Amino acid sequence: MKVAVVGVGYVGLVAAACLADGGNHVVCVDNDLKKIEDLKNGIIPIYEPGLTEVVRRNEAGGRLTFTTDLKEGIDNSLVVFIGVGTPSASDGSADISAVLKVSEQIADVMDSYRIIVTKSTVPVGTHKKVNEIISSRTEVPFDYVSNPEFLKEGSAVEDFMKPDRVIIGTKNPAVMEIMKQLYAPFMRKRSRLITMDPASAEMTKYAANTMLATRISFMNELSALCDKFGADIENVRSGIGSDSRIGNAFLFAGLGYGGSCFPKDVKALIHMGKEQGMDMTIAASVQQANYDQHERFASKVCDYYKDSGKEINLAVWGLAFKARTDDIRESPAIRCVQWFLEAGMKVKAYDPEAMENTKAEIGDCIEMGQNAYDILDGADALVILTDWQEFRTPDFEDIKSKLNCPLIFDGRNLYDPGYVAKQGIEYHCIGRRMVEGK
Repeated sequence: MKVAVVGVGYVGLVAAACLADGGNHVVCVDNDLKKIEDLKNGIIPIYEPGLTEVVRRNEAGGRLTFTTDLKEGIDNSLVVFIGVGTPSASDGSADISAVLKVSEQIADVMDSYRIIVTKSTVPVGTHKKVNEIISSRTEVPFDYVSNPEFLKEGSAVEDFMKPDRVIIGTKNPAVMEIMKQLYAPFMRKRSRLITMDPASAEMTKYAANTMLATRISFMNELSALCDKFGADIENVRSGIGSDSRIGNAFLFAGLGYGGSCFPKDVKALIHMGKEQGMDMTIAASVQQANYDQHERFASKVCDYYKDSGKEINLAVWGLAFKARTDDIRESPAIRCVQWFLEAGMKVKAYDPEAMENTKAEIGDCIEMGQNAYDILDGADALVILTDWQEFRTPDFEDIKSKLNCPLIFDGRNLYDPGYVAKQGIEYHCIGRRMVEGK
């Protein structure tokens, strides 16, 4: 099948590369000339495990091409995906101006029937706006599909290739069959394709992300209560996760959620409610609980040193909002670092992938290290803010010897408190009893 993907950001590039890997001929369109030239030269603009190999393989096979010419993409496709960004506006709503602009541009250049598919996360009702825009600018027939993405950063390629579900929102049975064929290579074991109307498809994306964010925020609130009572959040997690009605996913206490999806989508759902005269009280509480968790952990570190009377140097492991990505958007780690700086502390940090993005975001106010261990020399404590795999089994003896004081603040609950204490290190984590080193 011939496909165009407009918008070669995180969602668009992953979708385009994976669709090409399924045997389709895909044209990627973006108005960023540098990004397109980089992609033609094999330079991938984002870090996502496995993506570079898929892009290069399909480009070499002639199934994946890149252009800044929208008409070229539309002329060589039947199905046109819109994958441009929908960031949060100042009022919390999703800014869909790029989606609407692309819809206008598509209408202006298409000269025969096309299927227009929105892959971007858009508020409920966007399908009506896109239909109205295209219909008002051309008499060329088209159909519209809402096809929200459910990709997790760090495992996006696998999520696309082996999806939990693919949601197709359209009212045309013939278009539904075409979309089924497009996704057939990813349904070999069993069909996970769910069909519905466009409005329900749009709502499903926000409902899913807000539900997951709710689980995270609830566990983080419980972790704070565990701290008060001396309970252990890991025991609580095991206890409730064993209930088949609840399950184990998204029950880990930590710094809270971040990234490009959960914060934006929770805000947008709250805003959609306000537009309809409804207070989305649960979503609003989830959002506030998440912000509170960021501050709660940062305060734990700052309060520990409030009467020290000296300049404190912190070694920080992790800057990305989660492991296996270079994304620092809404990163709890960045928020904590900013609190440390405001408290007058000095920070030296290391992250396997996110240091360049951090420099671009906050400048030179923190020092970056070449590896996880060289930033420990002379630091008063190690603070863990992202759960990278390489941080999970560290050399505790090396950590202890390099730090001024054997002390770890763990915002991701990576270690067993008793084991760390036996290494002679004082260990503070989330929702678990603090254990002093022996």
